[in-house]
Amino acid sequence: CPSLIYCHWCRAGGTPGCLAAMSNTMISDCSCLLCVLVYFSWVFLFEKAYQVRDTAIESSVMTKVKGFGVYNNKVMDVADYITPTQGASVFCIITKLITTENQVQGYCPESENKYACSRNSDCMRHLNKPGSYGIPTGRCIPFNSTVKMCEIKGWCPAEIDTITTPMMEVENFTIFIKNSIRFPTFNYTKGNFLPTITDSYIKKCNFDMVNNTYCPIFRVGDVVHYAQQNFTKLANTGGVIGIKIGWVCDLDKSDDQCNPSYSFTRLDAMSQKNTVSPGYNFRFAKYFKMENGTDYRTLVKAYAIRFDVLVNGNAGKFNMIPTLINMVAAFTSVGVGTVLCDIILLNFLKGAEQYKAKKFEEVKCPHPSAFLQVPFH
Repeated sequence: CPSLIYCHWCRAGGTPGCLAAMSNTMISDCSCLLCVLVYFSWVFLFEKAYQVRDTAIESSVMTKVKGFGVYNNKVMDVADYITPTQGASVFCIITKLITTENQVQGYCPESENKYACSRNSDCMRHLNKPGSYGIPTGRCIPFNSTVKMCEIKGWCPAEIDTITTPMMEVENFTIFIKNSIRFPTFNYTKGNFLPTITDSYIKKCNFDMVNNTYCPIFRVGDVVHYAQQNFTKLANTGGVIGIKIGWVCDLDKSDDQCNPSYSFTRLDAMSQKNTVSPGYNFRFAKYFKMENGTDYRTLVKAYAIRFDVLVNGNAGKFNMIPTLINMVAAFTSVGVGTVLCDIILLNFLKGAEQYKAKKFEEVKCPHPSAFLQVPFH
């Protein structure tokens, strides 16, 4: 480190004195102290290294959807378009249904165009390969009065996709989310129902990013918009939307400052770029039995918007152990230990004068007349 040299002419009584050149490391010490200040500001104030943190958040989520829609001339309520019905953290709102009723086990023609045929030999290439809706038999049979299709063995008749318009009322449905969390290290619990939320408020509020950031009721159209998606396209093909609830809590502060934050994203982003299988859909069936014991079913292919409620977070609280560890690390990393030792030895110990004599060296200055004797050319 560069030394700071102090030069001082003693002029007591007009007599020139001496020049004291001290090997003082003041600049180095100040630089070290500045480094320590920056380090402490970053690590202790911003990174909060004085706290012990708990990232093992425990969480429970309950959901409830409300709204009525009209689909295929039928009024749809929650029991018709929500699956599963338990109100868990993952649920689907069905936007489009393709229903095939009264299916029984038997033989029937396929319904997809790629199985069109004119003779049995056209269907032989599909043998030993899974068909769209059953097991191919290798026969070509009439589909209607003009078209022939390859025959399958399975649930008949085969599914026919004829529905093109989704249930657009879904955009105005609401999602109610109740979230409880716990940080086990501190035995701290909190929920997204803040003390400021009252019965009258909950009946009329809808979440928005500006005025109602803690309202636990979300309009479906707003959630899709916040995820930067087009609702019409999403309702037609289906998709997966993530509702993220973040809990970042400083438990050294008051309890009312530990609040949730909400964010939204499209989780199946790659699916929307895929033309082969875009969006999200699934099938389920309702089974029945005839009087003669024959089983039959109603098959439903559902296009849906799936919502995944994802909870994450961490909490911090003051603890002496990480504080001491990080303080020692700060001192050793920037060499501030030497600075502190100098301050203590020079000012507070009995042997300060002896240490000061070793630390500083006094050099006698030449008489000023010596400079006047130098010849000029």
